[in-house]
Amino acid sequence: MLTNIQIVISIVLIVLILLQERGGGLSGIFGGQGGEFYQTRRGLERSMFFITIFLVAVFITLSILNIAIKA
Repeated sequence: MLTNIQIVISIVLIVLILLQERGGGLSGIFGGQGGEFYQTRRGLERSMFFITIFLVAVFITLSILNIAIKA
């Protein structure tokens, strides 16, 4: 059961990380012009950033639990 949850979280993490294009923002993914300088995250980009951090913490916790259960 934990392994299946880890697989789902890993797929979501891959998608979230690929969507976070540094400097270009979400507009760069859809063909818009991104600025050349780093800008602060706002709105959806900021939410995606915090969701990514949360999912990484959940993934690490599940990995530790999975090892502890199998040991």
